[in-house]
Amino acid sequence: MIINLITAITLFLMLSFTSRNISFDNYLETEIPYLKELYINIHKNPEISLMERETSKKLAGELRKVGFEVEENFGGYGIVGTLKNGDGPTILYRTDMDALPMEEKTGLPYSSKLVTKNFDGNDVGTMHSCGHDMHMTVWTGTARAMVERKDEWNGTIMMIGQPAEEIGAGAAMMLSAGLYEKFPVPDYGIALHASPTIPSGKVGFGKGYIMANTESVDIKIFGQGSHGAAPHMSIDPIVTASMIVMELQTIVSRNLNPLDDAVITVGSIRGGTKHNIIPDEVNLQLTIRTYKEEVRNLIHKRIREICDGIAASMGLDKSRWPEIIMPEQYTPANYNDELLIDIMTDVSNSIIGEKNVVIAEPQMVGEDFARYGSTEEDIPTAMYWLGTVPKERMDKYNSGEYALPGLHSPFYYPDIENSIRTGVKVSTESLIQLFNR
Repeated sequence: MIINLITAITLFLMLSFTSRNISFDNYLETEIPYLKELYINIHKNPEISLMERETSKKLAGELRKVGFEVEENFGGYGIVGTLKNGDGPTILYRTDMDALPMEEKTGLPYSSKLVTKNFDGNDVGTMHSCGHDMHMTVWTGTARAMVERKDEWNGTIMMIGQPAEEIGAGAAMMLSAGLYEKFPVPDYGIALHASPTIPSGKVGFGKGYIMANTESVDIKIFGQGSHGAAPHMSIDPIVTASMIVMELQTIVSRNLNPLDDAVITVGSIRGGTKHNIIPDEVNLQLTIRTYKEEVRNLIHKRIREICDGIAASMGLDKSRWPEIIMPEQYTPANYNDELLIDIMTDVSNSIIGEKNVVIAEPQMVGEDFARYGSTEEDIPTAMYWLGTVPKERMDKYNSGEYALPGLHSPFYYPDIENSIRTGVKVSTESLIQLFNR
C-alpha cells in the first residue's frame, strides 16, 4: 500500500512537471517573435563601454513593462530592477550591455552599420561581437517569464544591467556605487555567456574556476639612442625588449608548477621611428591570466626580476631600469559554486535533455561577473555557457570545411531563435528551482 502511494505521488509529480513544461514551452513560443525583434534592435544599435545610455534605457523600459521597480544610471549606465514576490531568497541575475569598437563583417541583413566616436574622438565601427546582445535578450525574456510564473516562486529577484564589462570596469562601478548597500545582498548570483563553440540548443556547465584573473601590465624599457650605423654607441632598447619578451616565456614553462594554469602574452611592442635610428625607449603591453593568487604574485615577482636583470646585463644604470606598471585592480577569476552548478545542471537535464548539456572546460578569458561574489559577503555565483552556433556553421565545422569564428570576431553571430529559447528556459527554470530550495 505504501509502495503504491509513493508510486502514485511520484507519477503525479512527474505529470505535473511535464504539464508545466509543456505550458511553458507554449508560452515561450508566443514570446519568441517579440524577443527576436528586441535582439535585432539591440544588435543594430550597439553602444561601446561607458556609452550604453540608450541600451540602458531600453532594458529599463522592458523591466518596467512587466512590473519591476527600476533604478537607472547606477554606477555609470547600470540598471537595477527588483521584483519582490513574497518572502524568500534574493537572487541576482546579471547581463552585460556594452559592445565592442569593431566593424561588423557578417554581411547579415540586420548587421550593425553604426560608427561611433570613442573617448579619444576617433571614429570606430561598433558591433556586438561578444554576445551581449543575446545576453540582454535572454535576460529580458527571463524577467518576463518570471513575472508570468510568479505563482511558482517566492523571494526577490534583482535584474542587473551592467555597463563596461568589456573593459573590466562595470561590476566594480556598480558595487562602488553601493549596490549591496542600497539593495538587498543576494543569496546567489547567476549569469550566462554566449559560447562560440557550443551548438545552439545546448548549454555548458563547469565547476570551480571557469574563467581567469585578467590584468594588463605595461613595461617601459629605456636605453641610449644612437645612429643605426653606430650600434656600439647605443644601449639598444629594442634588443633589450626582445630579450625580455623571450625570457618572459620561461616564467610559465620553468618557474610555475606544471599543474598551475597561467598565460603571459606580450600583445604590443612599440619603439622607434625610422630604419636607421636606434631609439632610447620601447614600450611593451602584456596580458596576464591566472587562477590562483600565489601564481599571480609569483609572475609579478619574476617579471620584475627578469626586467631588472636584463637591463643590468645591458649596462643600464639602475635609475634606467625598466618601469613596470602593475594594475591597482584586476578582474578576478570566475569561480562556479559546485552546488549551484549541480542544481542548474539537473534542471537543464530535465528541460532540454541530457544530450544537450555538456561539460565546459575552464578558459583563460576573463569576465568581471566574478566581482558580485568576490565581496565580504562571499556570495555563491554561477555562470553557464549558452550554445549559440547555428546548425549550418556547426555542420561545416564538423566536416572540416570551416573554422568557427570566436567571440570578438567580426564574423561571429548566434542562431537567434534557438539561443533565445534555450537561454530563457534554462535561466527561468534554474531561478525557480533556486527560489524553492
